[in-house]
Amino acid sequence: MAVATRAIHAGQEPDAATGAVVPPIYMTSTFKQDGVGGLRGGYDYSRSVNPTRDSFDTQLAAIEGARHALAFSSGLAAIDVLLRSTVKPGDRILLGNDVYGGTYRLLSQVFVPWGVGLDVVDMTDLESVSHALESAAYSYVWVETPSNPLLGITDIAATSEVAHRHGAKVVVDNTFASPILQRPLDEGADAVVYSTTKYIGGHSDVVGGAVVLNDDAIRDRVAFLQNAAGAVPSPFDSWLDIRGLKTLDLRVHRHSENALAVATWLQSRPEVERVWYPGLESHPGHDIAARQMRGGFGGMVSIQLASGEDAAKAFAGATSIFTLAESLGGVESLIEHPAAMTHASVSGTTLEVPSNLVRLSVGVEDADDLIADLDAAFARIAR
Repeated sequence: MAVATRAIHAGQEPDAATGAVVPPIYMTSTFKQDGVGGLRGGYDYSRSVNPTRDSFDTQLAAIEGARHALAFSSGLAAIDVLLRSTVKPGDRILLGNDVYGGTYRLLSQVFVPWGVGLDVVDMTDLESVSHALESAAYSYVWVETPSNPLLGITDIAATSEVAHRHGAKVVVDNTFASPILQRPLDEGADAVVYSTTKYIGGHSDVVGGAVVLNDDAIRDRVAFLQNAAGAVPSPFDSWLDIRGLKTLDLRVHRHSENALAVATWLQSRPEVERVWYPGLESHPGHDIAARQMRGGFGGMVSIQLASGEDAAKAFAGATSIFTLAESLGGVESLIEHPAAMTHASVSGTTLEVPSNLVRLSVGVEDADDLIADLDAAFARIAR
């Protein structure tokens, strides 16, 4: 079945007792046992297993075309458990130089003090990645593509090939693309992580994360630590992600169409020094993105303003339809200043973002209205 069909039906069988088309939310912490050890369906305690979370795991794995998916309480919880269950002090991680600030904070301020080595490289430059892998042994190559916030594009297949040749596994944070536009496991990656808060949830009303993979042994190690550490979503959060996945195909294509229209228009503005959007032919990773991403280039657009930091901050606060807020991937359009907001934690590091950068999460509103809003914001800051 096609992805859109799997998203609606995988793990979503009507309730056996009532025939309810939408499976119920199992808002329970524990389950009655039929005698000691007599578990019904294997359920005993909701930190360990819960039918609603299982339903979401099945649904996400089906969309991804993967053997396993495990849901977490946040995207960072998913990253933390995946790494802590598979690396140890003395191991090393190779990280891209343009990633979510929270990922860098977790690795540099939690894993590095624990004894895990961390090196940073331009992940879009395969020659630099290959050189790094020849210079040291790495457990993981950590990829974001498109990256956050500069929308860099990494060739997943080529990077996976060179990483595997040197004994390293590849993890792709696929949050910006979603499983609708990009399936990293098919390109050779070993694992995929998501902040389901973003496009998968899609309505800015849930915080969650997920790990998706095919390796049975790693899945078991991740599941063990997930239970031991308790980094699980609530049944209601899992249900919100289920609802989001059902409309993901529709939403992501509308996000992509709107973002391309907005990015194309922004290219013509004299106030804009540079537009970062992989759907534009001017983007250095456009050709790779056109091959690797199917059906669109996502809803994220970043721009650098010609007048500098003050203009960027003023512009981010001058819109009406675009809401000044962190996060992304919801149906509503958001705008932010990464250097002062989502990426403040990388200030002063090799991952520091340009101070004149503004990041747009283009929603599913009418594209003409979004462009008019940005046009009015430019006029406001010019006064």
